[in-house]
Amino acid sequence: MARGQQKIQSQQKNAKKQAEAKKSKGHDQKTAAKAALVYTCSVCKSQMPDPKTFKQHFESKHPKSPMPPELVDVQA
Repeated sequence: MARGQQKIQSQQKNAKKQAEAKKSKGHDQKTAAKAALVYTCSVCKSQMPDPKTFKQHFESKHPKSPMPPELVDVQA
C-alpha cells in the first residue's frame, strides 16, 4: 500500500486536468449546428437555417401547399 497516497494525488491531478479540458473545449459542433436550425417546415418538419433556404425548400418540395405567411415577403 505504498502507492496509496500517490494514487490519490494522481487521481486528483487527472480530475483537475479533465475539468480544465472540458471547460476550455466550450461547445461542440453538433450543438452549434442544431441551434442554427431555426426554421421548421410545417409540412415535413425538416429544419432550415435561414428564411431564404426555407422558401426555396417550400417552393420545390411543397408546391401545392399554401405558402406560410412568414415566407410571403422573403426574396428567394
